[in-house]
Amino acid sequence: MFHVILYQPEIPPNTGNIIRLCANTGSRLHLIEPLGFSLEDKQLVRAGLDYHEFATLQVYKTLQDCLAAFDPARVFALTTKGLHAFHQVQYRSGDVFLFGPESRGLPAEVLGQLDACQRLRLPMLPANRSLNLSNTVAVVVYEAWRQCGFEHANG
Repeated sequence: MFHVILYQPEIPPNTGNIIRLCANTGSRLHLIEPLGFSLEDKQLVRAGLDYHEFATLQVYKTLQDCLAAFDPARVFALTTKGLHAFHQVQYRSGDVFLFGPESRGLPAEVLGQLDACQRLRLPMLPANRSLNLSNTVAVVVYEAWRQCGFEHANG
């Protein structure tokens, strides 16, 4: 359905929650090293519950390796520096959502590889820094899936 890329994720429970989200939405999860944890981390496993077996997860050394592995048509980076709100895009099956590490977001060199229309933000109240990573991923994936008519959903 969709591809979720976590660029150098740092917090195991966030990634565990995202594993569960991807398993329940049919999204594929891609992790870019270095990871701030081991895939056997107890917090990661606990947050993902028993959904690890239902999620498609792959780890890559670099973002370029990841993108070359499945050659996506459209990549959208979620960033507080985005000019366009995430809900203003018409999503399609196969779209890619790229998220940065929790403590610092996507680096300028990664954002610089994308056109301004590919850098999206979630609306927030002024003076707030950011939302939790797993919450942000959930909001974006569910909006994209909603736009696609909840394709393959059971209800």
